[in-house]
Amino acid sequence: MNPRQQERQLQVWLEKHQGLLVKVARSFARNRHDQDDLLQEIGLQLWRSIPNLNPDVAESTWIYRVALYTAISWTRKDSKHREKRQTLAEEPIANEPNPDPRVDWLYEKIAELNPIDRSLALMMLDGIQHRDIAETLGLSVTNVGVRLHRIKKHLSSLLDQETTDEL
Repeated sequence: MNPRQQERQLQVWLEKHQGLLVKVARSFARNRHDQDDLLQEIGLQLWRSIPNLNPDVAESTWIYRVALYTAISWTRKDSKHREKRQTLAEEPIANEPNPDPRVDWLYEKIAELNPIDRSLALMMLDGIQHRDIAETLGLSVTNVGVRLHRIKKHLSSLLDQETTDEL
């Protein structure tokens, strides 16, 4: 694939999978500036990965894999060098003009999970099959099921606790 075709492919992916990419950035970066930085890094890694695209893997799975691995690497690398900034959870993300506060709450709690569990939760919310999640993250299908069960249980207990605290 020549550079011009690569550029076109990247543009198609960025437009087609914008929601997925924003969701990953939002879950791994705490504020708008960091989200933009992470989105740029994901775009760069997608560009670099085009020649290695495996035709046997679904496009969305490939993009998810690149986005998640990039986000996990970015989080590890930048957490060592960046001071913590205030979360801008109340600031709506592009394509979400009036976010539901429950969705914001869920993403805040998902952002507190470790990077692998965060990735699992995002993929589960997108309705991706356990088998595909396992392949993308290099886990066994059984491990994916167990971890997702624990994540759901954890999030449910946080919701119960918050509901109880409000009473």
